[in-house]
Amino acid sequence: MAGEIQDLIAEVRTGSGKGAARQSRREGKVPGVLYGGGADPVNLDFDFNYLLKKLRQGRFKSQLWNLKVEGQEDVRVICRDVQRDVVKDMPTHVDLMRLRRTSRINLFVHVEFINHAAAPGLKKGGTLTVVRPDVELNVLAGDIPEKLVVDLTGHNIGDVIHISDIALPEGVKPTIARNFVIANIAAPSGLRSAGGEEADEAEEA
Repeated sequence: MAGEIQDLIAEVRTGSGKGAARQSRREGKVPGVLYGGGADPVNLDFDFNYLLKKLRQGRFKSQLWNLKVEGQEDVRVICRDVQRDVVKDMPTHVDLMRLRRTSRINLFVHVEFINHAAAPGLKKGGTLTVVRPDVELNVLAGDIPEKLVVDLTGHNIGDVIHISDIALPEGVKPTIARNFVIANIAAPSGLRSAGGEEADEAEEA
C-alpha cells in the first residue's frame, strides 16, 4: 500500500445463491460477499473490467481497501479470497472481510527515502538501489502508517539499510523475522568496473 487507502467500488446484488451469482456473471459482473465485523453478510457485484484492473495492479489480497457501496457507509475491508475460472483464470467470485479498528492484519506499506542531498555517497556519484520499495507489516487496522521513512543523511557508498534501521510506529512489526535489506548505496558504475579490472589483473599476476 502506498499513500492513501484505495477505494473499491461495488454495488449490492439482489438475490442470493448460485442462480443470482450466475446472472451477475452473464451481465458482465463478478459476484462477491462482504462478511465479518459483527454485521450481516452483504452480497455484492463488481464490474468485471474494473475488478480485473484492480487485480492486475497486484497485492489485491494484501492491502486494505475502502469499500464504497451506494447508499451505505464506507467500510474498511481486506480481501480473503478471489475465486477464478480454472481455464481462463478470470475472477468469478470475491470474498471481502470487514475490519474492526482493533483487527491485526498484514499489508504492504510504501517506503519513502528522504534527504538525498545529505547523503555523501550519492554526492560522490553513488546510486541508491532500492531492494524493497514496499514492506509487508503486521499492523492494527485502525492505526496503519501511511509510509515508512528512510533518512539518507550521512549514508556513504557501500552502506546497507536494513529494516532495523527504520523506526517503526508502536505496535507495528515486519512479517519477516530476519533483519532484511531495504536498500543500499552502490558505487558508480565506473568505479565498479575499475575495481573488477584490478581484480582481474591481480589474478593474472
